[in-house]
Amino acid sequence: MVEDEEGLAGALRIGLVREGYAVDLATTAGEAHEKLALTAYDIVLLDVNLPDGNGFQLAEQVRSGELDGPSGTDVRLLMLTARGGLPDRVRGLDVGADDYVVKPFALAELTARLRALLRRDVRGTSSVLRVGDVTLDAARQLAHRGRRELSLTLKEFAVLRYLMTRPDHVVSSEELLEHVWDENADPFTQTVRVTVGTLRRKLSVDDEPPMIETVIGRGYRLRADPAVAGTA
Repeated sequence: MVEDEEGLAGALRIGLVREGYAVDLATTAGEAHEKLALTAYDIVLLDVNLPDGNGFQLAEQVRSGELDGPSGTDVRLLMLTARGGLPDRVRGLDVGADDYVVKPFALAELTARLRALLRRDVRGTSSVLRVGDVTLDAARQLAHRGRRELSLTLKEFAVLRYLMTRPDHVVSSEELLEHVWDENADPFTQTVRVTVGTLRRKLSVDDEPPMIETVIGRGYRLRADPAVAGTA
C-alpha cells in the first residue's frame, strides 16, 4: 500500500489484516520503489498524491519495466485516491491501473475489488474457490471440507487460499512467507512450517493421505486428489 496519509493508512492496514491480507506500507514513491525492488506483491494499492511524486508516474514505471523487481510488470495495480474526476480516472486506467477507487470508500467495496483482481489469473469467476472437496469462500471467510466447516485462523485461511489458487503446484516456504506474511515476519522462524502443519491436520480425513503434501527441500503442494499424494 502506497499511502502518505497516516491515519487512513493505519486504519486501512488494520482492516485488510483482519480480512487475512498481509500488508506492507510505503509512504513515499521512493519507499515504494525500494519495496517493489525486493518483494513480489500480488496487488499494489496506489495513492496518486505523494510527497515526492505521484501514483500515475509510479504506475507507468511499473508497467514499463523501469521498476525492475520480482513483482514484474503484470502486478495488479489499484488506484486509491481522492482525485475522482473523469480525466484522473481515465489517466489512471490509461497508465496501467487495473481498477480505480475514489476516496471516501467503504472497506467492504475495496475488499470486494481486491478479491476480483486476485481472481484474474485463477479459475472461476466468483469469490469461492474449490479444489477437490475443499471449498473456500473468500467473501464470507468460510472454508469447508465436504460438509465439515473448518475452524481456521486468519493465517491458516490465507495459506489455504494461496495454495488453492495453485493446486498440484509446489509452493516454497519462502513464497508463502512473502505472500501471506508481511515484511515484519522473521524469515528464520518456523512459522510457515507450523502454520502448514496445523492446517494439514485440520484438513485431514481418516484413512486418506494428507491433502497438503510436503515436497522435501522444495515446499508444499495441495493435492486436488489426495489419493495420489506421496508421503507428507
